[in-house]
Amino acid sequence: MAKAIKTVSTVVSKVEDLGNDTKRFTLVDQDDWELPPFRPGAHIDVHLEPGLVRTYSLCNEPDDGRRYVIAVKREREGRGGSAFLHDRVQVGQPVSVSLPRGGIALDPEGTNVFVAGGIGVTPFISAIRHLDRRGLTNYVLHWASRGQPVLPDMIAPAIKAGRVRLYDTTEESKPIIAGIVGEFGGSGLAACCGPDPMLQAFEQAVATWPDDRKHIEMFTPPKLAAKSDVPPYELYLSASNKHAVVTPDMGLLGTLESMGVDVPVSCGGGICGACRVRWTEGLPIHRDRVLSPTERQSELIVCVGDCAGPRLVLDL
Repeated sequence: MAKAIKTVSTVVSKVEDLGNDTKRFTLVDQDDWELPPFRPGAHIDVHLEPGLVRTYSLCNEPDDGRRYVIAVKREREGRGGSAFLHDRVQVGQPVSVSLPRGGIALDPEGTNVFVAGGIGVTPFISAIRHLDRRGLTNYVLHWASRGQPVLPDMIAPAIKAGRVRLYDTTEESKPIIAGIVGEFGGSGLAACCGPDPMLQAFEQAVATWPDDRKHIEMFTPPKLAAKSDVPPYELYLSASNKHAVVTPDMGLLGTLESMGVDVPVSCGGGICGACRVRWTEGLPIHRDRVLSPTERQSELIVCVGDCAGPRLVLDL
């Protein structure tokens, strides 16, 4: 059986300094072939160097098939990914990325309400460009930022048409999330990406909404316990015929690493989906913010996953 493609080779064709500690990177195939397709608001994992993988939203539209565009804000207190991109990645440099995954299930008829904070706008730029290209105007974006926003050029027609409400929080109050989404409680899709206080307010505002009508993107993973809180269990990797015992001090991810298994990890906190793995036996414990109830029937995010039973079998 042919091995599944894990990464795509690209080349950096453009690096743009947008100010406000933000750079925009354009990645293309070295021979200008079309890149694997993606949905509006999808993500890619960018493999920067061994052990350094970071996940970013694509902010170009899916019809723009010959390039991937990401915008990265330098995080002064981050884990090194944004600093690497800002300081070391240049035009002409090869970069391996994952196949795009995820995306936003846009409502084709109801209103799509997007709420963004700062660079959290990136997945919604992709969605808006996708809708605009199809002549659809059933959306509104509420976008808060400190000072002038970056990336407005990518959705200039939407801003000109009045479908984007900008909030400069240095001069006015932050958007009232409950008021924004409350108007659309009966229909449509609401999506949010931004800092923790914005996400918390959004989650409260849509708490009673059906899962298929709300979408949340997170910047940083929630804080997790220092070690696993479940008893030891057997781990069996069916594809490689390897066995191990997962103990609380090692956890599932640590055990996989000790077994020499190459599982790409980006966020380390269950919010990006880079380390999703198929499971075939056991009682997996899901602590992620990525998988749907249906996906959890066969997949596990191993960076935060565990097992509630004596044995877990992964397709690795």
